[in-house]
Amino acid sequence: MNLTSDRIRSIGWVSVLVVCFAGTVGLTLRVNAVKSQVHDTDKKIVWVKRDIDFLQTEFQTRSNQQALRDLNDLEFGYKAPTAGQYIEGERQLAALGVPAGPGAPAPIRYANAEVQGGASGDGSKGEGGSLLAMVSPVAGATAAAITDKPKSETRDPEREAIARDAAALGKRLARIEVAEAAQQ
Repeated sequence: MNLTSDRIRSIGWVSVLVVCFAGTVGLTLRVNAVKSQVHDTDKKIVWVKRDIDFLQTEFQTRSNQQALRDLNDLEFGYKAPTAGQYIEGERQLAALGVPAGPGAPAPIRYANAEVQGGASGDGSKGEGGSLLAMVSPVAGATAAAITDKPKSETRDPEREAIARDAAALGKRLARIEVAEAAQQ
């Protein structure tokens, strides 16, 4: 085969182009590998910064706790609660109470409205609702037992006035007073 100079030049140029293309592909792969390493390093830097921020916050929190504990020991003398200081329920809480001293406010009174005609509709006296089933934490008796005193003991004029007001409460709440609404 007789190769002419033009053929040799064209083969030379093709081989130069193949070598340049191979170099470009190799260089592109190397650049992408370096970019990947830079990206991984950036991720590590972000994670290290987050760890540093977390550790700084933890350090500040612990140093503040130490300062607060020292301040508490010097100024206030507060102590953390122990297991013996917790109570199990309302009854144990009520057992911690002391009797009312002189000048103490009066105990809470229950409102009691007489049920007319009975709750069952047959004229007998009904249960009076869920209020009478409540138990007083002070006296330990139900509200029904407290209010079922003989008439001779209930000669208190204040109690009788409250009973009258409670009996008329349903009527007052059911009535709409238009005159008062117009004035407002």
